[in-house]
Parts: sequence; C-alpha cells; structure tokens
Amino acid sequence: MAEITHARVLKIALPIVLSNATIPILGAVDTAVVGQLGLPAPIGAVGIGAVILSSLYWIFGFLRMGTTGLVSQAHGTGDTGEVSAGLMRALIIAGIAGLSLIVLQLPLFWAAFQLAPASDEVERLARDYLQIRIWGAPLTISLYAFTGWLIALERTRGVLLLQVAMNALNVGLDLLFVLGLGWGVQGVAGATLISEISGVVLALWLCRAAFAGGLWRARAIFDRVKLATMARVNTDIMLRSILLQASFTSFLFLGAGQGDVTLAANQVLLQFLQITAFALDGFAFSAESLVGQAVGAHSAARLRRASIVSSQWGIGGALALGAVFLLAGPAIIDLMTTAPNVRIEARDYLIWIAAAPLIGGPAWMLDGIFIGATLTREMRNAMVISVAIYTAALFVLIPLFGNHGLWAGLMILNATRGLTMARLYPRAEAKAAAG
Repeated sequence: MAEITHARVLKIALPIVLSNATIPILGAVDTAVVGQLGLPAPIGAVGIGAVILSSLYWIFGFLRMGTTGLVSQAHGTGDTGEVSAGLMRALIIAGIAGLSLIVLQLPLFWAAFQLAPASDEVERLARDYLQIRIWGAPLTISLYAFTGWLIALERTRGVLLLQVAMNALNVGLDLLFVLGLGWGVQGVAGATLISEISGVVLALWLCRAAFAGGLWRARAIFDRVKLATMARVNTDIMLRSILLQASFTSFLFLGAGQGDVTLAANQVLLQFLQITAFALDGFAFSAESLVGQAVGAHSAARLRRASIVSSQWGIGGALALGAVFLLAGPAIIDLMTTAPNVRIEARDYLIWIAAAPLIGGPAWMLDGIFIGATLTREMRNAMVISVAIYTAALFVLIPLFGNHGLWAGLMILNATRGLTMARLYPRAEAKAAAG
C-alpha cells in the first residue's frame, strides 16, 4: 500500500478544498444576487429557506460520511465487490429519503416556520423558495452517496469536477433568472433545482465503475451482516447530524427573533463560516479516506500517520482563513449586500468569524478521523455532550449579550466538540491495531 505522505494528502485534499469552497461561494452568490434588491427581506428569506432544506438534507449526510468510512475500509482490505455494493445501498436509501421529504413537505415546512419567528414578508418569500427546491430532494441526497464513494477511493478530482460543473451552472442561472428575468427568490430556487438535476447525471458517469463488470452483484446488496453494520454506523452519524444541524438552525432562528436586519447580517456572516467548514473539510476528507484504508489494512501506525499529516494541513488552513477574514471581512461584506443597515450590523460581529476557524478546526479534523475509523458511537456521544453545553450557554449568554451571546455560544459548541473527541482518539488506533 502506498506511503502516506504530505503529497498524497494534498492530492486528496486540494480538489476537495476547491470543490467545497464553491459550495459556500454559491451561497454567497445567492445572497449577493438578492442583496442587489436593496432589501433585507429577500436575503433573510433565501437564508431561512436554505437553512431549512440543508437541515433536512444534512440529516441524511450520513450517506456521505458513512459511505466514505465503510467503502474506504473495504478498499483497504481489497474487497472490490463490497466497494461497489456500498454505493448501491446508499443510493437506495437516498431515493427513499428524498421521496419521503417530498410527500411530507407540508407538515415539515409548517413545523419549521412555527420555530422561526420571522416577519410575514420573509416567511412568504421563503415558502416560495422551498416549494420549488423540495422537488430536488432525492437528487441532493443521492449526491451525498456519490461524493462519499469518490472520496473513499481518493478520486477527489471527480468531486471537484462535479461541484464546479453544478455550481457554475447554478451561478449562471442565478444571474439570468434573478437579475436578467427578475424572478427574485423563485429564480434562485429554480436555478438550484436545475443544477441538482444536471449534477446527478454527471455523478452517474463519474461513478460508472461501480456499475460495471457486475462487481456490485458479487455480494448481495441486502446481506444481513453488511446491512447491520451500515445501519449502526449510519444511525449514529444521523443522530449526530441531527444534533449538529439543530444547533445551527437554532442559531439562525434565534437571530431571526432579534429582527430582520440582524437575521440578514447573520446570514451574510454564516457564508464566512461555511467557507471555513468546507475548506477545512478538504483535509478532514483526506483523513477519512486514509484512516479508513488504514483500519481496513489493520495498521495503527498508518492511521496515526494519516491523522497527523492531515491535521497539520488542516490547522494551517485554519490560521490562514482566520487572518483573511480579519483583514478582508469588511470588504467581503460590502460585496455581499448593498443594504447599509445590514453592512453595519454584520461588521459588529466580524470578530467571531475571524476566531471561528481556529476554534472549530480541531473538531472538523477529528470528525474526519472518527468517520474513517467508523467510531460513530463516540462521535454521537461527543455531540450529545457538546450540544448540552451549547444549550446551557445560550440560556446564559443571549439575555446578557444579545447577538454577541449567540455567536459566543456557537464558538463554545465547536470548542467542546473538539475537546470531547480528542479524549477519545486513542480508540481509533486501538481499533486499527485490533483489526
């Protein structure tokens, strides 16, 4: 098996860094396009609509993470049949999950808006956005499975191609539908739906090896042992994802309760945080693939090497991002919105964005290590502890400091995640050594 070097980590990570960076850039373009209308309500509506859908979709993010962990371990043992079968199982789950969200869209959206104390205008526009985008649910969820499979096999250039193609189409359609045709929030939603359809077609081509040669039929997709393992891993990741998304969703909803301007400012600043998460995830994904292969090869030394080298690059990236946000943050805010009150409000909280990469970096890297080792129960338990502390912090900090207290609570959440998982890291090496 090839040596784990800095060059190998970068070969896996850099395409992911570039591809993931385009995702929040797309969110920033969505925000900037509607921001040219000069009103806070459309910005808030796109923000709330996107958060509601991402909260629902990322519940099924276990398909990306679980697929990477399980397939990379199968790849490490040389089990080509299971490498293909792992993707098939994930796609079946994606289809069922997406269709379920379409059927249940009315009660789900009703519940979401009961939790979000936004103004009538923001809610009306957000509903228009959601009613278009929900039809892409099976497609969006299946993309998690495709991406996880490509990462597990270190085919990250394919991930880059997929994301760039989708997001370039989305941006072009944003400009056409919103600025050219004047479709507003509905134009943003339509552009995203069309790009999702195109993305799945491209993903099928990129993952065509999984469908070729009958490899996936060499092992029964519905093998009881494999299904039980997949169910255990994915259930733990799903519970962890629900807690994490509930935390971020509560952040936006609590900000909405402080007015449309604060909601819009938080939405602008969340684009910085998403850029951070997705950029550092590139190095975390390299850890997922290499750690998973090390577990499959029963090598604790390889796992340690993969963890150290990936984390060195991840922490370095966090330092760089923090410096960029501190120095260039005001200019970026001005590019994203023309509303003067939103610009002023966002600047007041920029210091939290500059600190976020350093505070959250360890948690993001340990996520990658634990996913590769499929230590999903440990991830779940660490998240339970972190969310409990986050919730307690919000009760104390928001009444005292308002929106600053809300941002401080989010930093506490990420710091606690990193600390709790760091204590459990030795279990990853023990699992690899034990086989």
